[in-house]
Amino acid sequence: MQPLYVHPNIAEAHTLPAVFYTADYYLRESLQKIFAPMWLYVGDAATLAEPGTTQPFVWLPNYGNEPLVLANDGGTLRCMSNVCTHRANLLVTEPCRLHHIRCGYHGRQFSLAGKMLHMPEFKEVRHFPCPADDLHQLPLGQWGNLLFTSVEAGIPFQTVFAEMQARIAWYPMDRLQRRPDLSKDYEVAANWALYCENYLEGFHIPFVHAGLNKELDFGEYSTELFRYSNLQLGIGKDDDVCFDLPTTSPDYGKKVAAYYFWVFPNMMFNFYPWGLSLNVVYPTGTSSCKVSFIAWVLHEELLGEGAGSGLDEVELEDEAIVQQVQQGVRSRFYQHGRYSVLHEQGTHHFHQLICAFMNATQNTPA
Repeated sequence: MQPLYVHPNIAEAHTLPAVFYTADYYLRESLQKIFAPMWLYVGDAATLAEPGTTQPFVWLPNYGNEPLVLANDGGTLRCMSNVCTHRANLLVTEPCRLHHIRCGYHGRQFSLAGKMLHMPEFKEVRHFPCPADDLHQLPLGQWGNLLFTSVEAGIPFQTVFAEMQARIAWYPMDRLQRRPDLSKDYEVAANWALYCENYLEGFHIPFVHAGLNKELDFGEYSTELFRYSNLQLGIGKDDDVCFDLPTTSPDYGKKVAAYYFWVFPNMMFNFYPWGLSLNVVYPTGTSSCKVSFIAWVLHEELLGEGAGSGLDEVELEDEAIVQQVQQGVRSRFYQHGRYSVLHEQGTHHFHQLICAFMNATQNTPA
């Protein structure tokens, strides 16, 4: 396979080759080269408020399939492997409160910090225990109640999230309440990257999202690029529900209806006056993905108002268009496209990051 290449000058560049969205090779390589070193959303700290609480989960289900567990170790939140270091049995199989973790296969015990405490019938084993008998620890990043981890820890958490956190430092993240009743998963018959790049440009809004287009001033729509993320700033019209921005905000004086932050490779943080819609795109196959819409509410009285209303309708419209594109990239007559210099900076940025990570000889590019 030839290295992927996208020209750094958007006016000169061609998009990623169609084969990136259709070949199993690129999906397999993306797991280790793109997803493993980056930070992904893994849970809600509010569900781990009590000491001893444990919560098992699978990192990138149906793709990465790595069994992990979150634990409240006496007030310290931890993320670690959920696989016994003896014979690889899964340790915690459902959310529960524990004093220690005990393997149900042969009785090996671990502390909630992952330290191996006891193993029956192992007195004769030489050089035991050793550090490899403890559970592997993963880094845990936290923003408000949102928790994130990286299975390879290639890039510091703040390096990825700093620009977003600084831009909305005034936003009360600690007051957001996760609402499972307003959250939903969507199965999409399209490559994960096609879904992301659709999100990364507002170019399609007037053509695909008639309802959303009524809420936003498309002429004022803008994109700002950062190292591993970017921001699309949604400016509302005169009578729209918008943020009441403090004077400390760099956007003070603007009618901001929505902050659309994207974090490489697969997370969208959509801040509306009512709260946050966190969208996470999970690859499930070369031509399929699952998109989780996770709702975090700040002002319930504003639900259904402004740019953050009708999200289900917007999602179905996006789903329909990217599924058509997935069919189109399989055409023998399509190899790649070009970018709108004015409207597709975000997609160009995404493609450059994909090239940098996929071509890197180590887990993360320089």
